[in-house]
Amino acid sequence: MTIDCSLLSVPDRQYFLQHLVAPRPVCFASTIDKEGNVNLSPFSFFNLFSSNPPIVIFSPSRRVRNNTNKHTLENVLEVPEVVINIVTYDMVQQTSLASCEYPKDVNEFIKAGFTQEPATLVKPPMVKESKAKLECRVLEVKPLGTDGGAGNLVICEVLRMHIDDSLLDDKGRPDQLKIQHVARLGADWYCKVSPGNLFRVEKPNTQLGIGMDMLPASIRNSSVLTGNHLGQLANVHALPEVNPSYDDAHLRQIVQYYSLNPEEMEREVHLHAARLLDEGKVADAWQVLLSFV
Repeated sequence: MTIDCSLLSVPDRQYFLQHLVAPRPVCFASTIDKEGNVNLSPFSFFNLFSSNPPIVIFSPSRRVRNNTNKHTLENVLEVPEVVINIVTYDMVQQTSLASCEYPKDVNEFIKAGFTQEPATLVKPPMVKESKAKLECRVLEVKPLGTDGGAGNLVICEVLRMHIDDSLLDDKGRPDQLKIQHVARLGADWYCKVSPGNLFRVEKPNTQLGIGMDMLPASIRNSSVLTGNHLGQLANVHALPEVNPSYDDAHLRQIVQYYSLNPEEMEREVHLHAARLLDEGKVADAWQVLLSFV
């Protein structure tokens, strides 16, 4: 399927994009107007865009059905401050409730059952139940259009962070295994970040990976190893050499059992290497593969 966005209705365009550009973190924004009325609303058009200066951006879109602005946008234009409360799994249902379009004089803190907590630098209150809060100054609001569905980029400088001790590791830094973020998908779908679905991808830093093109042809053209497997192998900084002292009992069994069938032996070697790569044992996988190159 190939789709020209200009041929889709705005609701259909939104449906496709929100399903494909996902998962998205949720900005739970507390704002205040010049009269002191508080608003609390979630937005999934949200992310981090700079660490120096520390900038996050969220986007309250104009309503598709009647092309009106949301109260959050009106508030930050009057009082350019916001608290971005990070949404975790234990508060997602209440957060969703706060997305109801209550009248402007209705406090979503009360409707959704959250507790207002005074911020330390800005006027809008924080959500006490949120385990991570960002006090922000609004630097700029950039409209992206005037029709229904058009976003408004609220560019925020993070002034102060409040992080519950339960989210920290023994070095006082946020522990990804403990936070349990939720993220927005399409329609009614969300996902939860939990230890069972987290995985690591080793990130190249000062040294360059050798790249796919430097992998031996028998490895690069493997019918067993996936693109992810090859990416792990190609991320080493130099092509490994065979370690004569390396010993792998399963590899010895493969060589012994398949010694008369080189094609089957190669397949079994690659299957064994794939299992090692799935376990993050890149150095071992290389030694297994080099035994058959």
